[in-house]
Amino acid sequence: MEMKIDILSTQPIKPSSPTPNHLRSFKISLLDQLAPPFYVPVILLFSADDFDCEAVDHVTICDLLKRSLSQTLSRFYPLAGKLKGNDSVDCSDDGAVFMEARANVELSEILRDPEIDLLQKLLPCEPYSVGSESSDRAITAIQATIFECGGIGIGVCMSHKVADGATLATFLTAWSATAMGTDDGITPFLDSASLFPPRDINTVLSSGVISHGKTLTRRFLFDAASLARLQSKASNSTRVEAVTSLIWKSAMDVAREKSGKDTISSIVTHVVNLRGKTEPPLSDRSLGNLWQQAVATVTEQEGKVELDDLVGRLRRAIKKVDKEYVKEIQGEEGLSKACGAMKEVQKMIMSKGEMELYRFSSWSRFPFYETDFGFGRPIWVCTITAPIKNVIILMDTKSGGGIEAWVTMVEEDMTKFQRHYELLEFVSSTQSA
Repeated sequence: MEMKIDILSTQPIKPSSPTPNHLRSFKISLLDQLAPPFYVPVILLFSADDFDCEAVDHVTICDLLKRSLSQTLSRFYPLAGKLKGNDSVDCSDDGAVFMEARANVELSEILRDPEIDLLQKLLPCEPYSVGSESSDRAITAIQATIFECGGIGIGVCMSHKVADGATLATFLTAWSATAMGTDDGITPFLDSASLFPPRDINTVLSSGVISHGKTLTRRFLFDAASLARLQSKASNSTRVEAVTSLIWKSAMDVAREKSGKDTISSIVTHVVNLRGKTEPPLSDRSLGNLWQQAVATVTEQEGKVELDDLVGRLRRAIKKVDKEYVKEIQGEEGLSKACGAMKEVQKMIMSKGEMELYRFSSWSRFPFYETDFGFGRPIWVCTITAPIKNVIILMDTKSGGGIEAWVTMVEEDMTKFQRHYELLEFVSSTQSA
């Protein structure tokens, strides 16, 4: 399908109230410093069936979005600034970039065949381009796209140096509540740097992280019924544990067949939210990269492992990221501890050689589907995965009972993975993305 996007306007949206001088330099935390130089992308699609296009024209809708965005940025003021080096944000109210666009297709065409190339056009920028200097780029960029049917797409890109998926969800909750006039004063916690003090470091993206070869992304849907069966088979695990372990096992089977060996070694990393693991617990509305990676492994010497075993390994790895773990990050050796997971992974890969790494991140339970700007809740919320092999992002379905797994692999591996017998036993549908 050919889709053309016409950009009608681009403008900065500044906070409605100027940021006070004493807040103009916003320190980012150690965990922000270690975050990759990407954007965190999300796309929310709203059907015209949920609002009266005749009564509410799109000019009015865009004006509402811009006005409420300006008001929201006055509380989330770092999101309207620009990065300054690798330790702070210049909060001079440069503003968030807001683009108005029009698509020459109907929303139903996107939903019918959601290809990555099409979804990318609904975002205001390329999230994983690291060629330009980060200091020249806005921290927040938004694109509001009007479809021929009257439906609306809102694509948001937020700098990963300032925000994670939870931050993005909190911001959308606050923005939509402001647009609806139901805002209860949602204000983020903006002092993560006091809990995880920044260091004099300058991170560089490791070579080879961005895949230069051909990768494919597929979206695997697990509905509530198939998830219940999977959870029952996988030691009554949580939804995220069950899907992660099934994908891990299927991917290992593909890698084993490819290598021609009876057994192989592999690593899984899984992002763990730290907000509930500090003492006292942080608010869900805390801004920043408040996460660490749990690491679970299977070594060649252990032989072939079953689903139950993988669930156990994953669960034990995640439990290690506890309050004591967080205290160590906050201590004098915090930098070493914060980098420990990836150093461990690199050490294992160097010592083992042929060892596949699978990176998981779960956005399950983030309230994206509750976002309502006054024209209904989203009919679909999605992201696009990084052009990095073996990256998996898990998102809720609209019903909340299912999970969509966005899986990126090299083309050869994906061809075999998407046909894996055990995966197909539980997947409700598979789509290109």
